[in-house]
Amino acid sequence: MSKAPPRVILGTDHAGFALKEAIKEHLIAQGIDIFDVGTMSEEPVDYPAIMRKACAAVLEQKMPGIIFGGSGIGESIAANKVKGIRAARCCTTEDAKLCRKHNDANVLSLGGRMLEPELAKKMVDVFLSTAFEGGRHQKRIDDLEHNF
Repeated sequence: MSKAPPRVILGTDHAGFALKEAIKEHLIAQGIDIFDVGTMSEEPVDYPAIMRKACAAVLEQKMPGIIFGGSGIGESIAANKVKGIRAARCCTTEDAKLCRKHNDANVLSLGGRMLEPELAKKMVDVFLSTAFEGGRHQKRIDDLEHNF
């Protein structure tokens, strides 16, 4: 386990807005600074541009990101199109732990229509406090940076 970062990047579409707000409140209560790239309401929006903006902030600020959507699937696909991003759509705390330990994920993708806020908060805490294991996993992470 490692210490939670001082800042976390958040990004969502309309379907993940309510969960984003719950997670934002949870993180602020822990003293974590939030950089919220939107959206700021449940008014329908298209997620790709928001995910690009969130991922750009993750890379620029070298801080983890949490992205949200209805399922989190499309958002993770969009995020993984950005070079240097390793986004993992997670549904359990074990997913959140392993995506950090073994995959050095820098973005967690959550489904606002799939997860109860209390479970999502636990997942976020695990994601933010789990360190990358390195070792044998580093070779695989390095390999991901090559074009397929």
